[in-house]
Amino acid sequence: MSDVREFLKGNEALAYGALRTGLNAYFAYPITPSSEIPETLATEFARSTFPDFRTFLQAASELEAINMVIGAAATGAKAMTATSGPGFSLKQEGLSYAAGMELPLLVVDVNRAGPGLGNLGPEQTDYFQATRGGGHGGYPTLVLAPSSVPEMASFPALGFDLAFAYRTPVILLADAFLGQLKEDLVFPDVPSPSYDVAWAATGARGEARHVLSSLHLELADQSRHSRHLLDKRTRIAQREQRAEEVGTEDAEIVFVAYGICARLARRAVRILRSRSIRAGLLRPITLAPFPERRVRQLIEQGRRKFLVVELNAGQMVDDVRLAAGGAANVELLGEMGGLLPSSLDLVRAAEAMAR
Repeated sequence: MSDVREFLKGNEALAYGALRTGLNAYFAYPITPSSEIPETLATEFARSTFPDFRTFLQAASELEAINMVIGAAATGAKAMTATSGPGFSLKQEGLSYAAGMELPLLVVDVNRAGPGLGNLGPEQTDYFQATRGGGHGGYPTLVLAPSSVPEMASFPALGFDLAFAYRTPVILLADAFLGQLKEDLVFPDVPSPSYDVAWAATGARGEARHVLSSLHLELADQSRHSRHLLDKRTRIAQREQRAEEVGTEDAEIVFVAYGICARLARRAVRILRSRSIRAGLLRPITLAPFPERRVRQLIEQGRRKFLVVELNAGQMVDDVRLAAGGAANVELLGEMGGLLPSSLDLVRAAEAMAR
């Protein structure tokens, strides 16, 4: 691990994290609050520091960008794009094609307030769009949720590992606050692995012809392919549920939160415990697959009260309630429009729930 400590925005850290894990190609159309990602990558392009980074292009639109990522990913390259809510909406058709073609690629969505153009404040209203696939047809989507600048730096490596392991698009879902937040970090030494890309379309003469397509005109062929994607989703759900926990071993109230809300909840846990209320935090790292298994285990261990904190009117709370299956009290503390609750707001809501 390098001993050089740096002070960076979350977006900048994510860009460098992608470069350090061997990013080959980046295509995107800039949109606030994610624009520091392409700005940072443009600065580093063609420098000897990151020799694997061979292609950088600002596309004319989000539609162009996602289709360029598809083209690069089809060759086995580590390809990435970044956007925010309105651009993420435009990329959904391409993501559906990429899933159908089983292409590994990375899409970063730095979530801002909406709907429509909304504003530049932080929200988490893209949760449904990210975790439910977003585009047409049924397909698996892996969604990772960092909650710190160091995680913004380290999650691209994890994202590419999962994307190539399952040949599927992976979403990094952050929020505007986290993208703009500055923290100090030491970049971890991460490998730049070479993945098995025997499936890729390389154009090499004399090699076996590889056809990467989402089109299956024969009904039986489409049925087999859809079932294959379903089996993949099942394997991902069984193997890749990830979460971090704080104080859940004896908690009477468990916060469930991700992104910036998890930071607020972590402080609320400390305050509540200083007031003799045993609070804990379950922070999903994978939003899809959601760590439902751990929610059920906590309920079996006697945890019966969950307070979900989100920057929306209630989206992840549905997954918590589904996991709980009616065996626990699940309540929501939501904020919208780019506003953030304070840790004391969380404390007051938990105190009311504890009474």
